Amino acid sequence: MPTHILYTIFIIFTGAAILSTLALYTRQSLLVAYLLLGIIVGPWGLKFISDPTMIGDVAEMGIIFLLFLLGLDLHPQDLIRMFREVTIISVIGTIIFALIGFLIGYLFKFSATESIIIGIALTFSSTIIGLKLLPTTVLHHQRIGDLMISILLLQDIFAIIVLLLLHASTTKTLEVKEIASIILTLPTLAIFAFLFERYVLTPLFKRFSKIKEYIFLVAIGWCLGMAELATRIGLSGEIGSFLAGVSIASGPIALYIAITLKPLRDFFLVMFFFSIGANFDLHYLPVVWVPALILAGFTLLFKPWLFQKLLIKIGEKPEIARETGIRLGQGSEFSLLIVYFSSTVAPVLLSDRAQYLIQAATILTFIVSSYWVVLKYPTPVALSEKLRRD
Repeated sequence: MPTHILYTIFIIFTGAAILSTLALYTRQSLLVAYLLLGIIVGPWGLKFISDPTMIGDVAEMGIIFLLFLLGLDLHPQDLIRMFREVTIISVIGTIIFALIGFLIGYLFKFSATESIIIGIALTFSSTIIGLKLLPTTVLHHQRIGDLMISILLLQDIFAIIVLLLLHASTTKTLEVKEIASIILTLPTLAIFAFLFERYVLTPLFKRFSKIKEYIFLVAIGWCLGMAELATRIGLSGEIGSFLAGVSIASGPIALYIAITLKPLRDFFLVMFFFSIGANFDLHYLPVVWVPALILAGFTLLFKPWLFQKLLIKIGEKPEIARETGIRLGQGSEFSLLIVYFSSTVAPVLLSDRAQYLIQAATILTFIVSSYWVVLKYPTPVALSEKLRRD
C-alpha cells in the first residue's frame, strides 16, 4: 500500500469529507468524524494508513494555530477582567474533577501516578467543540462565549503547566531549575511578546498593511516563532502561540489575521484528530470499556451540573449557567495531548491500558456531548431551522 504524503492526505481529507457528511446528518461535531476516520482507516482498522506518526507531528500545529487565534480574540484588558470572574470556578472545578477522576482510576486498580493523570485529564473541556458549536450573533451567546473562553483558556493554561510538570517528572527528581522554569519563564516570555509587538510588529503592520500576503506571512512567522521560542526556553509551543495572539489582539489588523488563518488551522486540526483516532488500538477496547463508560458518564453528567452551580454562585443567570455547563460537559483535546505526550516524552508514566482508557472516555464524551448540545441548543450545524445560528 502506498505511503507517500499525497496518498495520505487524499485518504484523510476524502474520508473526512464523507464521514463529515454523515456526522452532520446525525447531528455530530465534525471532529467526531475525524476521530472515527482515524480509527477506521488507521493501523488498527483497515490499515489504509499504517504509520500516522508523521501526520501526528504535523497535526500538533493545529493546536498551535488554534491557541494563536484564541489569543487574537482577546484584548489583554478583557482577558484580565474575564479571568477575575472565572478563576475561582476553574480552580474549584479542577480540584473536584481531578479528585473524583483519581478515585475512579484507583478503584479500577490503576497505579497512583496513573490515577492522578487520569484525574487531571478529566478536568479539561474541549476548546474546539465548545467554540465550534457556539453561535456568536446573539447577545445571550456572546455572554456564554465570554464565560466559556475564559474558563477554557484557564484550563488550557493549567494543561500546559501539567505538560511541563510531566516533562519534569521524567527525571528522578523535580529539580529546582525545573520549578524556576515554570514560574519565571512564562512572564518573561509574555513581556518579550508585548515589547516585540509594540516596537517591531506594529510599525511593520502599519507601513505594509495594504500588502495582505506580507501580513499573512508575518502573522504565521510570529505565531510559529513564539511557539519555537517557548519550546526552547522550557515552556510549550501552545503557550507561546497563545501569547503571540494576545500580544497583537489590540492591533488594527487582528481581525483580518484571525479570518485569514482559520482555514490553515482547520487543515491541521483535521490531521490532529485523525492521528488521535489512528493511534487508538481497538484491541484494548474490551479491557477498558467498563472504566471508560464510568469515566465518560461521570464527566457528561457531573461536569455540567457543577459548572452550573458554580456559575450561579458568582451571579450568572440560571439559564446561562445551565447552557454554559452543558456546552463544557466533555473531555478535551488536551486530555488526548496528555496521552500523546506521555506515550512519547514520558512513557514511564502511563501504561497502555491507562492511555487507552483516557482516549476511549474522551472520545465517548466528544460524541455524546456534541449530540446533546446540537439537539438541545442553537449551533451553526443544527438541522432544525429554529436552532441553527451562526
